[in-house]
Amino acid sequence: MKNVLKATIVLVSILASTSTFAQSMAKKYKTVHVKLEINAPAERVWEAMVLDYGEISNFSPYIYTSEYTNGSLKGEVGATRKCNFNEKGTQWSHEKIAEINHQDMIMRNIIIEGKKLPLNLDNSQAFYRVTDNGDGTSTAEYEFQFRTKPAFMGFIAKGQFRKQLKGTLVGLKHYIETGERVTGGNGVYEKIKANYPEPTEIKSK
Repeated sequence: MKNVLKATIVLVSILASTSTFAQSMAKKYKTVHVKLEINAPAERVWEAMVLDYGEISNFSPYIYTSEYTNGSLKGEVGATRKCNFNEKGTQWSHEKIAEINHQDMIMRNIIIEGKKLPLNLDNSQAFYRVTDNGDGTSTAEYEFQFRTKPAFMGFIAKGQFRKQLKGTLVGLKHYIETGERVTGGNGVYEKIKANYPEPTEIKSK
Protein backbone atom coordinates (compact mmCIF):
# COMPACT_ATOMS: atom_id res chain seq x y z
CA MET A 1 0.00 0.00 0.00
CA LYS A 2 2.79 2.46 0.89
CA ASN A 3 4.51 1.95 -2.46
CA VAL A 4 1.27 2.60 -4.30
CA LEU A 5 0.59 5.74 -2.30
CA LYS A 6 4.13 7.03 -2.80
CA ALA A 7 3.54 6.84 -6.51
CA THR A 8 0.68 9.27 -6.21
CA ILE A 9 2.54 12.30 -5.02
CA VAL A 10 3.68 14.28 -7.58
CA LEU A 11 3.55 16.63 -6.16
CA VAL A 12 2.55 16.95 -6.58
CA SER A 13 1.60 17.37 -8.52
CA ILE A 14 -1.83 18.04 -10.47
CA LEU A 15 -4.17 20.82 -11.34
CA ALA A 16 -7.07 22.06 -13.16
CA SER A 17 -8.28 22.04 -16.59
CA THR A 18 -7.47 22.31 -20.24
CA SER A 19 -9.75 21.66 -23.17
CA THR A 20 -8.54 18.07 -23.49
CA PHE A 21 -8.20 17.13 -19.83
CA ALA A 22 -10.83 19.09 -17.93
CA GLN A 23 -10.86 18.78 -14.15
CA SER A 24 -14.47 19.09 -13.09
CA MET A 25 -13.76 19.02 -9.31
CA ALA A 26 -17.50 18.36 -9.07
CA LYS A 27 -17.19 15.78 -6.31
CA LYS A 28 -16.01 16.24 -2.75
CA TYR A 29 -12.24 16.24 -2.45
CA LYS A 30 -9.59 16.49 0.26
CA THR A 31 -6.88 19.13 0.48
CA VAL A 32 -3.28 19.15 1.67
CA HIS A 33 -1.66 22.61 1.74
CA VAL A 34 1.89 23.18 3.03
CA LYS A 35 4.42 26.01 2.93
CA LEU A 36 8.08 26.66 3.79
CA GLU A 37 10.33 29.72 3.83
CA ILE A 38 13.38 29.54 1.57
CA ASN A 39 16.47 31.73 1.84
CA ALA A 40 16.43 32.82 -1.78
CA PRO A 41 14.65 35.40 -3.94
CA ALA A 42 11.19 34.50 -5.19
CA GLU A 43 12.42 34.48 -8.79
CA ARG A 44 14.90 31.71 -8.01
CA VAL A 45 12.31 29.59 -6.24
CA TRP A 46 9.81 30.12 -9.08
CA GLU A 47 12.48 29.06 -11.55
CA ALA A 48 13.15 25.79 -9.74
CA MET A 49 9.51 24.93 -9.01
CA VAL A 50 7.88 25.97 -12.27
CA LEU A 51 10.19 27.21 -15.02
CA ASP A 52 12.37 24.10 -14.69
CA TYR A 53 9.20 22.01 -14.71
CA GLY A 54 10.74 18.87 -16.18
CA GLU A 55 13.50 18.79 -13.58
CA ILE A 56 11.45 18.22 -10.41
CA SER A 57 13.70 15.24 -9.63
CA ASN A 58 16.38 17.78 -8.70
CA PHE A 59 14.68 18.29 -5.35
CA SER A 60 11.94 15.72 -4.73
CA PRO A 61 13.06 12.80 -2.55
CA TYR A 62 10.12 10.78 -3.92
CA ILE A 63 10.90 11.13 -7.64
CA TYR A 64 13.76 9.09 -9.08
CA THR A 65 13.80 10.66 -12.53
CA SER A 66 11.81 13.28 -14.40
CA GLU A 67 11.87 14.57 -17.95
CA TYR A 68 10.00 16.76 -20.40
CA THR A 69 7.76 14.97 -22.89
CA ASN A 70 6.03 15.75 -26.18
CA GLY A 71 8.50 18.41 -27.24
CA SER A 72 8.26 20.50 -24.07
CA LEU A 73 11.42 22.45 -23.27
CA LYS A 74 10.45 24.69 -20.36
CA GLY A 75 7.73 25.35 -17.84
CA GLU A 76 4.92 27.01 -19.73
CA VAL A 77 1.24 26.35 -20.36
CA GLY A 78 0.89 23.01 -22.11
CA ALA A 79 4.31 21.70 -21.05
CA THR A 80 4.30 18.04 -20.05
CA ARG A 81 6.59 15.89 -17.96
CA LYS A 82 6.93 12.30 -16.81
CA CYS A 83 7.92 11.48 -13.24
CA ASN A 84 9.14 8.04 -12.17
CA PHE A 85 8.60 7.03 -8.55
CA ASN A 86 10.91 4.02 -8.44
CA GLU A 87 14.17 2.98 -9.99
CA LYS A 88 12.56 0.56 -12.43
CA GLY A 89 10.10 3.15 -13.74
CA THR A 90 7.08 0.94 -13.09
CA GLN A 91 5.30 3.64 -11.06
CA TRP A 92 4.91 6.95 -12.84
CA SER A 93 2.78 9.98 -13.61
CA HIS A 94 2.41 12.01 -16.80
CA GLU A 95 1.64 15.64 -15.94
CA LYS A 96 0.77 18.87 -17.70
CA ILE A 97 0.85 22.57 -16.83
CA ALA A 98 -2.70 23.83 -17.20
CA GLU A 99 -2.28 27.47 -16.24
CA ILE A 100 0.42 29.93 -15.13
CA ASN A 101 0.30 33.42 -13.65
CA HIS A 102 3.90 34.63 -13.73
CA GLN A 103 3.15 37.96 -12.08
CA ASP A 104 1.53 36.42 -8.99
CA MET A 105 3.67 33.28 -9.23
CA ILE A 106 0.89 30.70 -9.24
CA MET A 107 0.82 27.57 -11.39
CA ARG A 108 -1.83 24.87 -11.87
CA ASN A 109 -0.73 21.40 -12.87
CA ILE A 110 -2.69 18.26 -13.74
CA ILE A 111 -1.92 14.57 -13.85
CA ILE A 112 -3.22 13.34 -17.19
CA GLU A 113 -2.33 9.69 -16.75
CA GLY A 114 -0.40 7.47 -14.41
CA LYS A 115 0.64 3.98 -13.45
CA LYS A 116 -0.48 2.73 -10.04
CA LEU A 117 -2.00 6.04 -8.98
CA PRO A 118 -5.13 5.65 -6.81
CA LEU A 119 -6.49 9.03 -7.91
CA ASN A 120 -9.68 10.20 -9.54
CA LEU A 121 -7.91 12.37 -12.11
CA ASP A 122 -11.06 14.32 -12.93
CA ASN A 123 -11.20 15.48 -9.31
CA SER A 124 -7.53 16.09 -8.51
CA GLN A 125 -5.47 19.23 -9.04
CA ALA A 126 -2.53 21.09 -7.49
CA PHE A 127 -1.34 24.65 -7.14
CA TYR A 128 2.28 25.76 -6.87
CA ARG A 129 2.76 29.22 -5.32
CA VAL A 130 5.75 31.43 -4.50
CA THR A 131 5.53 34.58 -2.36
CA ASP A 132 8.20 37.27 -2.11
CA ASN A 133 8.70 38.01 1.60
CA GLY A 134 10.35 41.37 0.88
CA ASP A 135 13.59 40.59 2.73
CA GLY A 136 15.44 38.44 0.23
CA THR A 137 13.58 35.31 1.26
CA SER A 138 10.47 33.73 -0.21
CA THR A 139 7.78 31.23 0.73
CA ALA A 140 7.02 28.20 -1.43
CA GLU A 141 3.65 26.44 -1.23
CA TYR A 142 2.07 23.27 -2.55
CA GLU A 143 -1.69 22.84 -2.39
CA PHE A 144 -3.02 19.48 -3.51
CA GLN A 145 -6.74 18.93 -3.95
CA PHE A 146 -7.52 15.28 -4.59
CA ARG A 147 -10.06 12.51 -4.62
CA THR A 148 -8.90 8.92 -4.46
CA LYS A 149 -10.18 5.98 -6.45
CA PRO A 150 -11.65 4.17 -4.61
CA ALA A 151 -12.87 7.10 -2.53
CA PHE A 152 -12.45 5.40 0.86
CA MET A 153 -8.66 5.53 0.45
CA GLY A 154 -8.75 9.31 0.89
CA PHE A 155 -8.21 9.25 4.65
CA ILE A 156 -5.19 6.97 4.30
CA ALA A 157 -3.75 8.82 1.33
CA LYS A 158 -3.99 12.26 2.92
CA GLY A 159 -1.37 11.46 5.53
CA GLN A 160 0.99 10.11 2.90
CA PHE A 161 0.48 13.12 0.65
CA ARG A 162 1.14 15.44 3.58
CA LYS A 163 4.42 13.66 4.31
CA GLN A 164 5.52 13.73 0.70
CA LEU A 165 4.63 17.35 0.02
CA LYS A 166 6.50 18.43 3.15
CA GLY A 167 9.47 16.34 2.11
CA THR A 168 9.48 17.87 -1.34
CA LEU A 169 9.52 21.39 0.14
CA VAL A 170 12.47 20.49 2.36
CA GLY A 171 14.22 19.04 -0.68
CA LEU A 172 13.49 22.22 -2.63
CA LYS A 173 14.91 24.39 0.15
CA HIS A 174 18.07 22.31 0.38
CA TYR A 175 18.55 22.22 -3.38
CA ILE A 176 18.14 25.97 -3.80
CA GLU A 177 20.21 26.97 -0.79
CA THR A 178 23.09 24.50 -1.33
CA GLY A 179 22.89 23.31 -4.93
CA GLU A 180 22.86 19.65 -3.86
CA ARG A 181 20.23 17.50 -5.58
CA VAL A 182 17.70 15.66 -3.42
CA THR A 183 16.54 12.85 -5.66
CA GLY A 184 14.63 9.66 -4.93
CA GLY A 185 17.09 6.92 -4.11
CA ASN A 186 20.21 9.06 -3.61
CA GLY A 187 19.92 9.10 0.20
CA VAL A 188 20.41 12.84 0.61
CA TYR A 189 16.99 13.56 2.09
CA GLU A 190 17.50 11.14 4.98
CA LYS A 191 20.76 12.89 5.84
CA ILE A 192 19.57 16.49 5.68
CA LYS A 193 15.90 16.52 6.70
CA ALA A 194 16.65 17.02 10.41
CA ASN A 195 18.60 20.18 9.59
CA TYR A 196 15.52 22.07 8.40
CA PRO A 197 12.27 23.21 10.00
CA GLU A 198 9.17 21.19 9.22
CA PRO A 199 6.96 22.87 6.62
CA THR A 200 3.82 24.49 7.99
CA GLU A 201 0.49 22.95 7.11
CA ILE A 202 -2.27 25.37 6.19
CA LYS A 203 -5.52 23.88 7.39
CA SER A 204 -8.28 23.71 4.81
CA LYS A 205 -11.78 24.82 5.63
